[in-house]
Amino acid sequence: MPLDEDKYPAESGRRRFVKGVVGSATLSSVGAGGAAALESTTSSGGVGGGSSTYVAIENTAGPAPRGMPIIPITIEDGELNGLWPEYDPERGIAIEDDFGGSGIPYSSQMLQYCGLQTAEGVQPQADQNNTFTMTTGDYDWQSEYSDGDPLTVDMFDNYEEWGNDIGSDGLGKPATANWRSDGDAQSITVQVLRSPEVPKIANGEGKYSSVPGPVQQYFAEATEQSFMAWVNKCTHFCCNPGYKTLSGAAAYNAEDKVYCQCHQSVYDPFSPTQVTFTALPRPL
Repeated sequence: MPLDEDKYPAESGRRRFVKGVVGSATLSSVGAGGAAALESTTSSGGVGGGSSTYVAIENTAGPAPRGMPIIPITIEDGELNGLWPEYDPERGIAIEDDFGGSGIPYSSQMLQYCGLQTAEGVQPQADQNNTFTMTTGDYDWQSEYSDGDPLTVDMFDNYEEWGNDIGSDGLGKPATANWRSDGDAQSITVQVLRSPEVPKIANGEGKYSSVPGPVQQYFAEATEQSFMAWVNKCTHFCCNPGYKTLSGAAAYNAEDKVYCQCHQSVYDPFSPTQVTFTALPRPL
């Protein structure tokens, strides 16, 4: 499968053009947070930028230039955690060059887009909690808990039957969460999904047999007990998409996929793919 390239890398004239022409009407539709993120995506920074390769959930429709990064998961004492690679002082990033023997790197660099490069948790040596913590609002079931509660395996016991009247039941149970966001630190928003499709992808079963071997190996090592997770920042204009969060997604054949209502980008969580892009530098 060919690598997807970022349409508008940071150094390109197109990127500078976007920065120059986006007007107040567009920014008002994005909102103050989106405008700040937009400025971050189009401004030069300090360190750790450059070409980055990672495994993503595939962008299948809409203007997004690439998929959203998959975060490898570990489970400790029933709590769900995102894995953080070791710091490489020579390159100034946290990285595992050959993740799970896949030949594909997993690095903090993949998070350096859409303003996330300014988050404390993206600093490669940051001492941040790697546990996925609850954010309530997108799914009714999460309202039973409090913001900041750790996500635990038992919260997803009914994942093989779960449904919310959007799309098909039984494709998995999702949650929204924060990651590496202790105290007042800028949030890294993620989605966590426990799905019966996850082990099928990891094992290359049936329709998933076409997933390239290195990507399948990476995915298998990045998932556990039918759980997967990804960064919930649309790679287009930095909005927060959602898996089964909007009934209107059906108009774009996205009711069983991740849908971004800002500009109708669609992502398939069950289609992992290898992509490359130009990571933005972290501020000095």
